[in-house]
Amino acid sequence: MTESRHALIIANDQYTDQGLKKLRAPAQDATALEKVLHDPQIGDFEVGVVHNASADLMRRRIQGFFNDRSRADTLLLHFSCHGLKSESGELYFAASDTEPPLLAATAVPSQFVRSCMSTTRAGRTVLFLDCCYGGAFSRGSSSVRASGDVNVLESFAKDEPATGRGWAVITASDSMEYAFEGSQLADNSASRPSVFTHAVVEGLETGEADLDADGEVSLDDLYEYVYRHVREQSPHQTPKKAAEMHGELHLAHNRRGRIKIVAIPSPPSLRAAMTSNDVLTRQGAVLELRKRMLHTELPVAEGARQHLEEVARNDIQQIAELATDALQEIRLAPSVDHLDFGLLPRGSPSRTQAVTLHGPPLARHCMAQPQKSWLRVEPTLSGLEVHVDTGTEGHLSGDIALKGVADESVIHVEAVVGPAPEPGPGPGPGPGTETARETSEVRAKSSSGPDGEPDTVDDEPAATSGPTERVPTTTTRPPHTDDASAPSRRAPILSGAALALAATAVGSAVWAISAVSVAVSERIHAGSQGNIEDNFQKHGALTPLILCLVTGALALVVGAYARHDLGARPARYTRQAASTTQALTSLTKWLAIPALILALLVDIAYLVASHYV
Repeated sequence: MTESRHALIIANDQYTDQGLKKLRAPAQDATALEKVLHDPQIGDFEVGVVHNASADLMRRRIQGFFNDRSRADTLLLHFSCHGLKSESGELYFAASDTEPPLLAATAVPSQFVRSCMSTTRAGRTVLFLDCCYGGAFSRGSSSVRASGDVNVLESFAKDEPATGRGWAVITASDSMEYAFEGSQLADNSASRPSVFTHAVVEGLETGEADLDADGEVSLDDLYEYVYRHVREQSPHQTPKKAAEMHGELHLAHNRRGRIKIVAIPSPPSLRAAMTSNDVLTRQGAVLELRKRMLHTELPVAEGARQHLEEVARNDIQQIAELATDALQEIRLAPSVDHLDFGLLPRGSPSRTQAVTLHGPPLARHCMAQPQKSWLRVEPTLSGLEVHVDTGTEGHLSGDIALKGVADESVIHVEAVVGPAPEPGPGPGPGPGTETARETSEVRAKSSSGPDGEPDTVDDEPAATSGPTERVPTTTTRPPHTDDASAPSRRAPILSGAALALAATAVGSAVWAISAVSVAVSERIHAGSQGNIEDNFQKHGALTPLILCLVTGALALVVGAYARHDLGARPARYTRQAASTTQALTSLTKWLAIPALILALLVDIAYLVASHYV
């Protein structure tokens, strides 16, 4: 019996009833989910879509979807619409013609869907509910009941279905939580998938939902992946799952490749040499296995690796160490373990950095799993390309887990997403350029004489016959420090100036102490005839003291301003600039404060001595 896979996506975002808000995600949800489920390399489902249908049409399509199935069939039903609760607490799915006061007649009851799931002969059925429940989506609407609670999972049977092998229900949110669409429930922004469906599509499309790296995305894999990403994007939204399933259900393939390799055993003669009583023979077998492990054909290399691990576990120390050293050659060896993207403007195109994987083919064969939703990884011939999504402002920090056949590694990624650049007065040729008209005006102003006539410019081309209109040119603008999209250098420059002032204060303090020491020594030798004020003036001790006090105080003020600017505008600074500023300002304090204390003590001592000595 041939296995078949079928999916039905129901997406409603237009409602005739004014009490129901328009949803902006469902149409986009349907398009994105249909594409990934239908892809033969991923879901390989036969997909049908019902968009903005009436309640009658929805019931017909749902019942027809579950009818005439066999145990070899896997069915997936996805709802992206409003969820409504009746006065009795029953859950309904809103259709385009739903009237909240007449739910039983104009909406699709969850009991109807549950009945279709229970009576189908399909082997496995999966239901995804990307809905907001209990009227929470429209608390201000008098036509929709918004009080009380409804447990979505309890609306579906918990007993084992009469036929088939199992069922599962995954919901976008808990009983009374919102099912978020981006950062809001619904508005007039451009369409994009909801947080829940976006996570489902992303996990299947990228293969990142293959959490156990076995090449298949199971139901449990997908739920764990979606749960983590939804909670990360919307902490107040909690996906839920209920299932009665025999065995493991694979919803999709991981088209990025498998981490498990079907090994080809080494030749019998080589395996016999591994167990020989002669130590030199076994040593030669290890060297031959090492050569096979470096083979370009991965099954051959994997077979040799497994045999080397066996030798490393069971042979004498001398041979085991030789095998262990050989196994070190297939450890994961990324070219970097840390990537810093610096400051990125919000909404800018995804930035990319390359990571090279070193070693033989078996060492380079690994799965890369980003641990954050804003990270993307694409395989290349030499390794990986890492992309950062700039859709969210703030400091981004996350890891990419690399899993090889016998080793794991981590690449840490950081970026700072700052505000998007302010839009200009009109469309231009692009960032960093001026139009030909602006360039001509600038040149005309800079080359005109006192009488307004243009002066001769040595590098202008010679005059030619024909029109005098210039060919449009572009001129690169120097970076502007006040541009919100450009990294700022103000705090590092200020902190450097503060350190220079602090160093001057320390030098002045040393100079002053040296002059004071000589002046005091002369005063002591002069006896009763001496005068401390004369000695201070003679050796110029007061000048460095005053200079130390002034430069030390300025160093602390400038350093404090640098720290304030860094704290007030963290998005304007790269991680390196922030670290440099903090290090320089800390060193400034360590230098300036002791210098100021010494200078004050010497000044106080001078004032006291000038009255009594």
